[in-house]
Order: sequence, then C-alpha cells, then structure tokens
Amino acid sequence: MRPLMLGLLAALSLSSAAEAKWVVSWAASPVTPSAAFGPFPATPAFHNQTLRQFLRLSAAGRALRIRFTNAYGEAPLAIGAARLAIRDADGRERPGSSRQVVFGGRASVSIPRGAAFLSDTIELPVEPGAKIAVALYLPGDTGPCTCHPVGNDRLEISAPGDFSAAPFQPVATGETRAFIAAVEVDAPATARTVAVLGDSISDGVGATAGADRRWPDFLARRLGGRWGVANEGISGNRVLNDGAGVNALARLDRDVLALPGVDTLIVLEGVNDLGLSFGHLTGPLADVIHQTAQDRVGAEDLIQAYRQIIARAHARGIRVIGATILPYKHSFYWSEEGEAARQAINRFIRTSAEFDGVADFDAAVRDPADPAAIRAGLHSGDHLHGSDEGYRLMAEAVPLALFR
Repeated sequence: MRPLMLGLLAALSLSSAAEAKWVVSWAASPVTPSAAFGPFPATPAFHNQTLRQFLRLSAAGRALRIRFTNAYGEAPLAIGAARLAIRDADGRERPGSSRQVVFGGRASVSIPRGAAFLSDTIELPVEPGAKIAVALYLPGDTGPCTCHPVGNDRLEISAPGDFSAAPFQPVATGETRAFIAAVEVDAPATARTVAVLGDSISDGVGATAGADRRWPDFLARRLGGRWGVANEGISGNRVLNDGAGVNALARLDRDVLALPGVDTLIVLEGVNDLGLSFGHLTGPLADVIHQTAQDRVGAEDLIQAYRQIIARAHARGIRVIGATILPYKHSFYWSEEGEAARQAINRFIRTSAEFDGVADFDAAVRDPADPAAIRAGLHSGDHLHGSDEGYRLMAEAVPLALFR
C-alpha cells in the first residue's frame, strides 16, 4: 500500500463517530426536467425498476453517506431499497464491501417534493479513487427524473422489479445520474471540499466516457485524496440566464454553499453566456439553441456576477479561484464580439486581484499561433470542449500551492 494511502487510513482510524468530518467525495448537480426538443430526448421517468449507477470517489473516508435528491419531483419520491458496493479495477464487486443503505434504520423512504435526503452513515472505509456502484429500487412512478443528464459514466436500468441486492442484466443503459446529488465521506480532520461551479467543460463533454478524464477528475488525482472534489458542472449552464439548469447565481447556495467542508470554489462559467449573446449561430443546432437564448449579456455583466459569487462565498469563509474562459474560435459559438468579451473577462480574472487565486485554463490550452482557438489535439473536435489531454492540462494549471 502506498505511503499516502497508509497515512490517510491511519488518520481515519483515529476519528470517532462523534468527531465525524464530512466532505464531499462525489457530486452531480440536478437539472430541471425538460420535454424533448430538437435532438435532445425528454427527461426519463422510471416505474418499478432498479437503477445501478457507478460513481468515482475523490476523497478517502472511514464511512460514507449518500445525499439523495427529489429537487424537481412532481410528487414524493419513493425509494424501496438501496445498496452499494465497491467495484475493483475490473468492475467486479469487492468481496465484503456490499452494504445496505438505510434511512433512520429503515430500508425505504419517501422523499418530499423539492427535498434532499441523507442516508444513514454507512460504515465502509473507502480509498481515494474508489469506485462504488449504487443500486436504487424505485417501486412507484417517479415522473420526470431529478437527474444530471451528462454523467460521463454508466447507468444501468433493470426490467421491472427490485434487483438492488442481486445482479441484473440491464434492459437499457445511459449516462444519466439519477436521484443522487452527492456522496459524502467521514474524512480526516485536515480534509476539505473543493467545489467546481461550471458548465459542459467541467461536466466533461468530450472526455472518454467511464474513464474519469474530466478536468475535475484529474484535479482529484493531483490532490491525492486529501481533498474531496465536488464537480457541480452542468452542460449548457449559464451564469446569468436559465437554460440547462438554473443559472449559476441561482444555484450557488444549493450546489456550493450548502455542501459540507467546502473551503475552496473554482469558477469556470461564461462561455455559454457569450456564445448565446454574440455567436452567429448556424447549423442544425441553431434553432434549438435559440430556444434557450434570453437576455444578452456582456463582459461587464459577467464580471458583476463573478463579484457576487466572490462576495457570497467569502461571507461563508470560502476562497474563490477564478478560471479563465477557454478559447473557442472555429466553434459554432464564436464571433469577434464574443472574443473581445472573453478577453476582457479573462483580463479581469487575471489582474483584478478580486479572486483568491487564478487557474489560467486559457493559457494552458490555447494555440500559440492562433490564441483565440484551442490547440489541435486538446479539443474534442468541436473546438469548444476539451479532449482527455486538454482536460489533463487544465487540471495541471490549477496551482496546488492553494491547497496546502
């Protein structure tokens, strides 16, 4: 066992239940359900089915608990049974790791509309980077799911019935994160949570699915399990207008300030605001995208919003790292006006000294020969989202000195 792992587990063994120190080891922000439009399907619903989801934890802990969510449910959410287990590198269940998930000692629970609900503490030590499988039996009609659509890992859906405690062959699969908002671990006293407020670039669009190669995943590995990383990126999210999910200012309390153990917030949002405000949109997605366009916003509007985020986070004792907006020339979003706004915003992030630190993602991935564009090989092919290597370089641009 590596020395770091031994140190973490030794520190965990010294804590007691009365001294529980909860940090977020995994997170996904729920998104408002939607009807089908353009190429995008409607939010799924489930009835008398078991869902199995695979979640990669960032921080170590001697125990854990799951934060379930019915934030957008049309009715109370019935969970008939739930179970989790650690999976090994080959995807097999680790012997002796299977645990029942209970709620006040009961196997089932009804979560009110709009509410979150914590499971009881589950006594199961987990290492940094552990992958857990959570099986969730939903006996009733859920209505449109309180889901995170771009999960970047596998969701398995059963035939009718409760398979929470038994293997099952899925009748359908997807990448949605369903009814789970976070996994929290009882961590060493020195552990903290770093939250990421972002859009599809933090959500990992373009990364290899199931391989944990989003930039927050790479950051978690750099931090070595000493910090939990709560990735609250939502694909299509904006800072000042609703669209895919409520706007960043509106969800800041729920997705960042209410999380346990948050010490640091990294903010990477704004490209969707700029693209929808200034982009000369053409192509098959243009009509769909225009359906979500609302008020036009410019650089000063976004800078004012960043100041709001900083002030609200500082009021809770949370440091804020500003991440520069990536180049996006040659994408369907790009325009000269949008580029001028991006440069003004990035200048503010780098030089204003209003943030507590800077992660210069723009500098990490831009093309030296064309700084308005991402360098070849570092984008996914759309000139907007990162490739696996692009996301790795972004994580390398986060100064680790801020986390000591």
